[in-house]
Amino acid sequence: MAAEGTLTPGEYIRHHLVHLTNRKQESIVDFSIINIDSVVTSALLGLLTVFVLWLAARGATAGVPGRFQAAVEMLVEMVDSQAKAVIHNAKSRKLIAPLALTVFVWIFMMNFMDMIPVDLIPQIWHSAGPAMGYPDYLRVVPTADLSTTLGLSVSVLLLCLFYNIKIKGLGGWAHELVCAPFGTSKNPVFALLLGVVNFLMQMIEFVAKTVSHGMRLFGNMFAGELVFMLIALLGAYATLSLGGGLFFVGHLIAGTVWTLFHILIITLQAFIFMMLTLIYLGQAHDAH
Repeated sequence: MAAEGTLTPGEYIRHHLVHLTNRKQESIVDFSIINIDSVVTSALLGLLTVFVLWLAARGATAGVPGRFQAAVEMLVEMVDSQAKAVIHNAKSRKLIAPLALTVFVWIFMMNFMDMIPVDLIPQIWHSAGPAMGYPDYLRVVPTADLSTTLGLSVSVLLLCLFYNIKIKGLGGWAHELVCAPFGTSKNPVFALLLGVVNFLMQMIEFVAKTVSHGMRLFGNMFAGELVFMLIALLGAYATLSLGGGLFFVGHLIAGTVWTLFHILIITLQAFIFMMLTLIYLGQAHDAH
């Protein structure tokens, strides 16, 4: 670690950007690679999210709520009001509103892992992982992993496809794919041409929404992780340089300011992902 004086700043950052995987990557695009750290961390945080929401539901009372119940109730009411504004089908909201709540809390929990000191958990793994035969790599922010965020956005895409078929019927949705957004024509040749163009535009829209949905969350969290690494390097240089006092002061100031600002970022990114999920599912309910 840089703090130990064994890695240069570049090597330190590269080390922290490598995932714990099931095997060595042999090509740039290899779908058989599994980022074990992201999968395990996100799964554990998902279970924790469900447990916390279950505790709130189990301990809910009709009287004066405690602080925990009041906080959860405020969160539930916020998500429910957003769902009602976008999803006009009451039956669909019975599934989509709790889903949106879970998405918000789960993504916030995954984002919050960025608030833990950069070297804390990796340093623990540095002592235990290689001893068990695992590589000395570990990343603990699942949303800074593109495979995680794209996995979430693809899941939203699958739900959109499901509701398109459920609400409009297979025939109705197929008709929409070839008739929107440019309409159709009574002329068979123009109708065929417009149908192809409409279909291509619909496919481009689905792909663009899915990719941007995942990339937005990934980009913000990846950038935040890099900033914390750079701040950690300031702390490392505080112990390695003669002017370490200045580096230490800079480390404290930069770390405090960025941490306070990052609390807003991780909350906002979870909210944006949840809102886009509601909007995309709402669009699946609406006819063009």
